[in-house]
Amino acid sequence: MKIKFGHRGANQPVKNLSTGRVEITSQNHGFAVDMKTLCREQSAITHINLNEDSLEGLKDDVVHAFAVQYHPEASPGPHDSAYLFNQFAKVIQDAKA
Repeated sequence: MKIKFGHRGANQPVKNLSTGRVEITSQNHGFAVDMKTLCREQSAITHINLNEDSLEGLKDDVVHAFAVQYHPEASPGPHDSAYLFNQFAKVIQDAKA
């Protein structure tokens, strides 16, 4: 779905729902996944944008995938989202096992 104003620039607050922590993110997008279209039996919402409660992250345990809709490699935080790279490496290691 199209976001009314989009998410542009640094300092976009995103809440990690599993930890309750707020991450300061860098973003540049004008669209988001409509949360009502997710298959809740398969996909879980992991992150939301605190400016307007839009979807910023999800995971799917069936296909062993996760995604965020911001730039975790950018440095507004500067290390708020570094854990995502460790999480990705673990997914790869688990797939090899």
